[in-house]
Amino acid sequence: MSFQPDLDAYFARIGYTGPRDPTLNVLNAIAVAHIQSIPFENLDVLLQRPISLDPADIFRKLVHNRRGGYCFEQNGLLLELLRTMGFRASPLSARVRWNRPSDVTPARTHVFLRVEIDGESWLMDVGVGGLSPTAAIRLDESGRVQATPHDRRRIVRDGGLLLHQVRIGEQWSDLYEFTMEEMPLIDREVANWYTSAHAQSYFRSNLLVARAAPEGVRLTLLNDEFSSRGSDGRSASQKLTSSEELLEVLAEHFGLHFPAGTCFRPSV
Repeated sequence: MSFQPDLDAYFARIGYTGPRDPTLNVLNAIAVAHIQSIPFENLDVLLQRPISLDPADIFRKLVHNRRGGYCFEQNGLLLELLRTMGFRASPLSARVRWNRPSDVTPARTHVFLRVEIDGESWLMDVGVGGLSPTAAIRLDESGRVQATPHDRRRIVRDGGLLLHQVRIGEQWSDLYEFTMEEMPLIDREVANWYTSAHAQSYFRSNLLVARAAPEGVRLTLLNDEFSSRGSDGRSASQKLTSSEELLEVLAEHFGLHFPAGTCFRPSV
């Protein structure tokens, strides 16, 4: 029997009580509610727990167990939910370029969603860390600036590539590159293995938790540094000095609760 997500449980998880018809307004409302409620996080990787892409396992973890996850979990969950609601959605592959030199070719280890509404294509992504767009982005390569509740976005072409860019303060930065190539489950399984198990994976050696908050604020925990950034690009941060303080921040700001003594990284 194929997996059928419990829409009532999901909407209760993200605090959404609006309509459920497959429209752009509903898609945008889901984007901001999801990203403000279900944190991006790689904590199971650091705890050496396997990351399952089975839809039932993802739903249990993110919805019933009130955890977060990374792109393959977050957008995998959303793919199932949107299709159940009647949206035409498909998974596309990407290479994350954020904070990487332009001459470096990163692995194709990101998945986002293409959603078709009334003949137009939209980018939906609830799984790109502290920069997940809190609204759908029109797949328009003209470079038109598109506002979201938390920042501005645009899509530009660079030769054979499309670049999803985000504006932080007064600067545009590449977030990821893509070619509109779909990413079937087998490719997501391979990329998920690399992300969670390969010795050189960024997620194997760094703790990352993030979510959006109201009024354009974004909250990020990177290793032992907790920071908040407003829509104007200004940020404030604090250094965490103990495992106890880390667990308190996870619980208070991200809704992630772990037993006392849980250790994700030897240095924290």
